[in-house]
Amino acid sequence: MSAPEILVPGTPAPDFSAPAIGGREISLSGLRGRKVVLYFYPKDDTPGCTTEGQEFAALYPEFLAAGAEVVGVSRDSLDSHEKFAQKYGFPFPLVSDASETLCHAYDVIREKKNYGKIYLGIERSTFVIDREGRLAWVQRKVKAAGHAGKVLEAVRSLP
Repeated sequence: MSAPEILVPGTPAPDFSAPAIGGREISLSGLRGRKVVLYFYPKDDTPGCTTEGQEFAALYPEFLAAGAEVVGVSRDSLDSHEKFAQKYGFPFPLVSDASETLCHAYDVIREKKNYGKIYLGIERSTFVIDREGRLAWVQRKVKAAGHAGKVLEAVRSLP
């Protein structure tokens, strides 16, 4: 799985197949024909990631009504994802990308700084993929609060 040179609207979204909670395997090709919201977040059960997940969960029926599936991705384990999803009642799949294959394909691994330490982590990013598997909307450096509503607007604007 390799990333297109530039991940911008109109280019093909990198295909993937990855393990998700509930013993599922999620693939982009398996979701073809539906709109897909693929959101990358840094870490399960942290304040920003919880806010973002709760907002997507609250709007999930509206995403489904708009013909979209929501998929959350982080490097956390499936066990961590299961606990996170159960704790907050997330109705959508969370994908474990412990190998960072998906993160690299979507180019979301960035140098980050926390308390003076520099490390590589996930830059909160969201990709809306159209029914044909092309990127339709890309948002990087996402602020968690209010983000899901903006994504829903983008999804509703697609055929």
